[in-house]
Amino acid sequence: MSLPINFNKISFLVLAAFAYPCVFAVADKPNVLLIVCDDLNDYVETLGGHPQTKTPHLRKLIESGVSFTQAHCNIPICNPSRASFATGIYPHTSQQFGFEDWDKNEILKNSRTMMAHFSANGYHTLGTGKVMHNKDHQEWDEYGHPSDYGPFLFDGKDKIPHLGVPSPFRDDFGIIDGTYGSLEKVSHKTSPDTGKPYSWLTGGWKKQRELKYESDADRDPTGDELNAQWAVKRLQELAAEKKGKPFFMGVGFVRPHTPLIVPQEYFDRFPLDSIKLPEILKGDADDTFKKTVTSKEDDRSGDRGTKMYDSLIASYQGDRELALKKFIQAYLASVASIDDLVGDLLNTLDETGLNKNTIVIFTSDHGWGNGEKDYVYKNSLWQESTRVPLVFRVPGVSKSGKSCNRPVSLVDLYPTLLDLCGLPDNTMKNDKGRPLDGFSVKPLLSDPVKGKWEGPDYAITALYKWAQYYDPAYQSYSLRFKDWRYVRYENGKEELYHTVKDNHEWNNLALDSKHSETLEKFRKKLLSIIPKSIPEKPKSNEYWKDQYFKKNPQADANKDGALTWPELNAHKKLKNAPKDAEYWKNFYFNKNPEADANKDGTLSWPEFHAHKKKGS
Repeated sequence: MSLPINFNKISFLVLAAFAYPCVFAVADKPNVLLIVCDDLNDYVETLGGHPQTKTPHLRKLIESGVSFTQAHCNIPICNPSRASFATGIYPHTSQQFGFEDWDKNEILKNSRTMMAHFSANGYHTLGTGKVMHNKDHQEWDEYGHPSDYGPFLFDGKDKIPHLGVPSPFRDDFGIIDGTYGSLEKVSHKTSPDTGKPYSWLTGGWKKQRELKYESDADRDPTGDELNAQWAVKRLQELAAEKKGKPFFMGVGFVRPHTPLIVPQEYFDRFPLDSIKLPEILKGDADDTFKKTVTSKEDDRSGDRGTKMYDSLIASYQGDRELALKKFIQAYLASVASIDDLVGDLLNTLDETGLNKNTIVIFTSDHGWGNGEKDYVYKNSLWQESTRVPLVFRVPGVSKSGKSCNRPVSLVDLYPTLLDLCGLPDNTMKNDKGRPLDGFSVKPLLSDPVKGKWEGPDYAITALYKWAQYYDPAYQSYSLRFKDWRYVRYENGKEELYHTVKDNHEWNNLALDSKHSETLEKFRKKLLSIIPKSIPEKPKSNEYWKDQYFKKNPQADANKDGALTWPELNAHKKLKNAPKDAEYWKNFYFNKNPEADANKDGTLSWPEFHAHKKKGS
């Protein structure tokens, strides 16, 4: 028996759905907690980056979710990487390859960041710390603390490197990259340069404050600790609200970005004498070509990792083992400090019950090399720089303790979150923006081995150059396939690694003619990818001057075959001025040069009238 239809009720529901679009859209949406580290490579338990790493909280997260063991960044340096994954757009699509403000990029500023898109679709968004590199505080509904790279040692006049860092490393690379060591009491020491006691400073770049440190038990919190405390407090408050909007929270930790300064307790976990060095092949850099792309304009970055490696070792009188142990100890200590903070966040989710309906993602903007290929830095196209941890824990979706070895990249993060939360995938503000470049990994969360993957069989990474303008066709790139890595530099030099047999990328097979077919296949693949995403090159002022010259050759007043800016401006002024008889006579002359009967290069009025009479 059919039931009578209540059309009034149906009409009310339809009208309500349009009047209150978020009521039905977000009522049962999951929350999102995105945790982003800086410069974190595979020094995480289960990823095999270093045998002594201690990350029990991250291990617990990995064991409760799906870990992508071949996740890679799309450019291995901070600003463009974060601009890319926050907008879901490849660097070679946007041409954001460097440290320009992302919100001045024509494509990115007309495409929504993930936090802005979640906010526009019924979520309360709140962030703290370094999620994007800059200009992101306005993207959140609520913002906690700015990025804080401290602590910095202060001598009463300037910020200086840690006292434990020797020269020339401290002098060559300064208070950021040239600094590592424990947070320790320094107030009882006096600077020989200023005669004032040392102290510690921390805070954002615009505003810094003194950080008190007497001991690990009597000290102020670091910037990363403040961000964790803020996030914990807000999670507790959000849980207490119960009926509020679903939330999207981003927490950005700076460590293990340099300066590698964390409390002494973390250094104590890794005694210097016990530190093991990564497996490094002597002469491994001999068959690589990164240093060949270094030019004067990008000298600060092009081979920076080699310079840092050489300077670090020189600072310990050539004792390579001691130099790398010192640096790696500080790196491991910094990773351990972040692991504890991640533990605070995860414990808060458990204690409040938010874990039952909160997606947790943990990742990093790119990796870091600790001596492999005689290189200490990021911004290379080798696995130490490109590989990042990527973990998803999605209640009711992800399999616990599973891993996926399919190559994916950070550009896939945004579309995955939209898929998991059921949000629209049109993230363009207008037709000047671009659609998302990545693909959802959701099918791989429920079945990491056989899940249907609609994305490419590679992860693509571009190399940053220190320059003002970038042409995507003349960049350096890497393609990481499941079993291979192909690298092509802007000068045409290539590297090829069979990673299934050579996971350290020690043997460059591009130099072996036996692999010429494989090399050609990957070369064609890369060159076919890049042009697809290249937007039209912005037209320069010179371009428009040339276009004007083509349409107005008479603007070349001195007839030297080139148009100067004064000539262009003078001609435009003349062109826009009220037209007198002399103008129209000259205009006639340009179209009818044969009217100059005596061939003296000018047209007299008698010549003009004679030619017109003859023509008519």
